[in-house]
Amino acid sequence: MSLRIYNTLTRAVEPFAPIEPGHARMYVCGMTIYDLCHVGHARMMMAFDVVQRWLKASGFKVTYVRNITDIDDKIIKRAVERGMSIRALTDEMIAAMHRDIGALGVERPTHEPRATEYVPQMLSMISTLEGKGLAYRASNGDVNYAVRKFEGYGKLSGKSLDDLRAGERIAVDEGKLDPLDFVLWKAAKPSEPADAKYEGEFGAGRPGWHIECSAMSCALLGERFDIHGGGMDLQFPHHENEIAQSEGALGHPFVNTWMHNGFLNVDNEKMSKSLGNFFTIQDVLKKFDGETLRYFMLRTHYRSPFNFSDAHLDDARSALRRLYTALDGVGEVEAGEIDWRHPQAAAFKVAMDDDFNTPGAIAQLFELATEVNRSRSLDDARLLKSLGATLGVLQQSPKAYLQAGSGLDEAAIQAQIDARAAAKAAKNFAEADRIRKELSAQGIELKDTPQGTSWVKA
Repeated sequence: MSLRIYNTLTRAVEPFAPIEPGHARMYVCGMTIYDLCHVGHARMMMAFDVVQRWLKASGFKVTYVRNITDIDDKIIKRAVERGMSIRALTDEMIAAMHRDIGALGVERPTHEPRATEYVPQMLSMISTLEGKGLAYRASNGDVNYAVRKFEGYGKLSGKSLDDLRAGERIAVDEGKLDPLDFVLWKAAKPSEPADAKYEGEFGAGRPGWHIECSAMSCALLGERFDIHGGGMDLQFPHHENEIAQSEGALGHPFVNTWMHNGFLNVDNEKMSKSLGNFFTIQDVLKKFDGETLRYFMLRTHYRSPFNFSDAHLDDARSALRRLYTALDGVGEVEAGEIDWRHPQAAAFKVAMDDDFNTPGAIAQLFELATEVNRSRSLDDARLLKSLGATLGVLQQSPKAYLQAGSGLDEAAIQAQIDARAAAKAAKNFAEADRIRKELSAQGIELKDTPQGTSWVKA
């Protein structure tokens, strides 16, 4: 296969060859759903949306799992604060997430499992780990993973046990035999609400975060699958712990390729709730449309960090408008089959096959847009729209996109355009110029062509 992907585990770009020929299976760690998603979350979901789109465009059947963590300390705390059940809170936040990332063109995964639906599978895996001597019951009622009993811990993050031990900050009373051990099952506390507690062989409690993904990925994708992804911050400890759990229970490797997207930064610091420097997707959508936000993210390679700012979004909007303007010059076309022999299509594919190099692919969209502006070719315009579809952009009507947000009645604008045409026909050029300036003051830019006058939002 021509597709090559950077594998965090091997620290190398490798040819992608799925375990089952023609079928790519991918698991991505999704949201812990206690609040609205911010733009950093959108960056992660967008990055892997592009991955699954390109896999499909490359001819693969794709089974894509992106989970939802719907039980943890923050969720319990927020539900109690708001005086509602955990399920009511998570249902509300999941609906908000779907609405927000839907505005960015992020497609639904094949499966979107909720952690609370897979507690039996988690308990089964914990029991297997205990049977193999990799898990133990602590004095405080928790069940913990014995990290030092798993050979190879640290292979994903490159951290040695000695390095980790030097940096540990673990309280003595957590019931751990070793400070590096992590919780698989949290014993219920009397203060916790009833809907935060699950019954099982280890007593009332709830699963630890790490075991959730090990159990859900195995249940939905099998004991070994092709791609596991998530944000770079999940590389350690979450994904390292997943490897320890899954490979400890199964006795063999469970993921072929590990992928991690870079951070979205504000003033060169990671955007996060803990730092208080985050913008929710809903905040951004009040000023910029979803496709502009998507395009803004596509301009940076998924593994690279990049800075978030209104100035960068303004620039992204201007660039996206240039692509839509090229399409508008031809008229309405529909995306279709792509002829990969076309020079721009071939170069686009080379870029995307090189570890999903979206900046390189976008450069080819602009090469093609230049040709569309020159030739007004329907075939080239259709190709531009079709290539855009593999990235999730350029799928709106050009006129609708360019006119969006004018705040004016389209019929009223057209009436002024007609009045201007009548003034020009009567050689009343002063009146025609006055109408153009009046529309310009309202944010309306006129475009005169041999086919007539159209308008866009300036």
